[in-house]
This record gives sequence, structure tokens and C-alpha cells, in this order.
Amino acid sequence: MTDAFLGLAAQDRRDALGVAADRLGRPAHLLEKDVWVVWALATLFAAPIGQHLVFKGGTSLSKAYNVIRRFSEDVDLTYDIRALAPDLVGETGDALPKTRTEERRWSGAIRRRLPGWVAEAVQPVIAKALSVEGLAASIRVEGEKLFIDYETMSPGSGYVAPSVMLEFGARSTGEPASLRDVVCEAAGLIDGVTFPAAQPRVMDAERTFWEKATAIHVFCLQGRLRGDRFARHWHDVARLDDAGFAEAAFLDRELAQAVASHKSMFFAERTAERTFVDYVSAVNGGLQLTPVGDGAKSLESDYHRMVEDGLLFDDATPFAALMEHCADVAARANASVKSRR
Repeated sequence: MTDAFLGLAAQDRRDALGVAADRLGRPAHLLEKDVWVVWALATLFAAPIGQHLVFKGGTSLSKAYNVIRRFSEDVDLTYDIRALAPDLVGETGDALPKTRTEERRWSGAIRRRLPGWVAEAVQPVIAKALSVEGLAASIRVEGEKLFIDYETMSPGSGYVAPSVMLEFGARSTGEPASLRDVVCEAAGLIDGVTFPAAQPRVMDAERTFWEKATAIHVFCLQGRLRGDRFARHWHDVARLDDAGFAEAAFLDRELAQAVASHKSMFFAERTAERTFVDYVSAVNGGLQLTPVGDGAKSLESDYHRMVEDGLLFDDATPFAALMEHCADVAARANASVKSRR
């Protein structure tokens, strides 16, 4: 006979987290949050809305691919643009606007529709599951984000809040993607206790590489952080390289061009000199993955805060070494393109 972790009495959950933390050598509050992340994925993808969702981002690399060895606390999801806006996409195979004017119309419609969909379709799914399972958590909806604020058994330092953020986007199909198994870090460590498990549809790691590499490229041209823990992208790119996904992404020229075209249309950005970021050039021999000046200083500070709070499970790569690794990734990505010309 086994008991579900989230169904245990508070003290039993606290004790179980303590045992798991001792055995894994990881902070108990991170293991607890990991349970809620997996529970949220299991709940979403078991519901009818799950057929149009894709799990992506750093958390997918950690939970679905076991590529990165860091705690990734929030859940990034794509709701298929073809499901949210079939009237706009029509028969367009790549689900991409043809002009800037069309992009503005699509983006405006998505901004209006997505928060309503989160409130009307996602919130009831999570609320019903919490009620049926009798779990001590509340829900907040803020635009395209839904927060599950859970009653924590193991408070941390305050850097990682007892809340799981589900952030939804709907400007792509999320493809290529495939079904992958996801389990909790603490699974199998405690006799008689079971933890949540899920099988979400997950964005292919090669696309995630290009998504992160182009986000880093933008930062290098702008020199400003987009919130805390932005340094995670450099860590993730290095780990993707270690696992062989970067090299595979270099070779997939069709995928690289698709990501560049998508970002050029939906996520146009300006450099520090106010010129538009050229994503197509970035994936075709002009990729930059190492910042300089004040950008490098702010990135290093952000990275050290991640390390201090235990978000990197293994010995953290020194910042300078991480930058060297990413510079090498960029050099190989650029050389790969030039060797084909």
C-alpha cells in the first residue's frame, strides 16, 4: 500500500521532504516545488486542453530531457495558435503572418484572447483538481499567467517562492514536439510514498536550443537583463551542448531558419543602437553568445545569485568558464554555417 505525497498529513510531508533532501543533497524547498511543478503538468495534460499544449523552456530540459542539472521553477507552455486563432491562421501551414500588418493583427487578437482562455479554460481545470484532491493551494490568474500558491512545508531563503507559475504563450504551434515522461526528483526515494508523474508533449530540445541561443544573442546586443535568473539561458545552452543537442541543432538548418523567421515576425527587438536585431543573420553565421561591459557584469551578478540559492544542483561552473563554453558554442555554430557555403 502506498500513499500519495500530496495526500499526506503536513508533518508526514515535511518528514518525507527531509528524507529526500538528505538522500539527494538538495534543498527541501526545491524538492517540494518540483512536486507541484509535476502535479501541474500531470493535471494540464490529462485534461482535454492538453491536446493543444506543448511544454517548453528550461523546465522541460530539466524534467523531460534530464539535460540540465538545475532547478527550473516555472512552467512555460505554448497553446497552439491554430487552436486559439483558427480564424486568423486559416490554412497557413507554418502559422506565420505574411506581413507586419498581419502580425500586428494576429498579436493583438492573441493578447486579447489568451488571458480569457487562461481564466475560462485553464483555471477551472486546476481548481477542480485541487478541490477533488483536497490540496492546500490557491490560484491567481494574471493575464496569460496562472499561479498555484501552495502551502509550503519547507520554507527556503525567499529567493524561490512557494508558487508555481504556469505561463502560456500562443504565437506558435510549439512544434516539433513529442510525448515524454516526467517524474519528481524525489520519486522512488521513500518506501510507501508515491509522487506525481506526467507525460506532457514537449518541445524538441533542438528547437529549445535555438530559442535560448537567439534570446542570448538579443541580450548581448542590448546589454540588459529581462528579470531575475536570466543567466539560466547560458547554463542551459552549455548543458544542451554537453548532451549533443547543440550540434544537432546546428545541422538542422530548416529548424534554425524557422525559429529566426518566427522571432523576426513575432518578437522583433532593437539593439542598444536602436537597430533591429537580425535573427536570420544570427542563425546563419552571426550568433553572439557572450556579452561585454555592463551587460557581462549584470549577468555575472545574476548567475551568482542563482548559485547561492542552490538552483544549480551540481558544482556550478565558474562564470568565466561558462562564458568560454558559450563562446565556443557560438564559434562552432557560426563555423557550421560557413562550412556549408
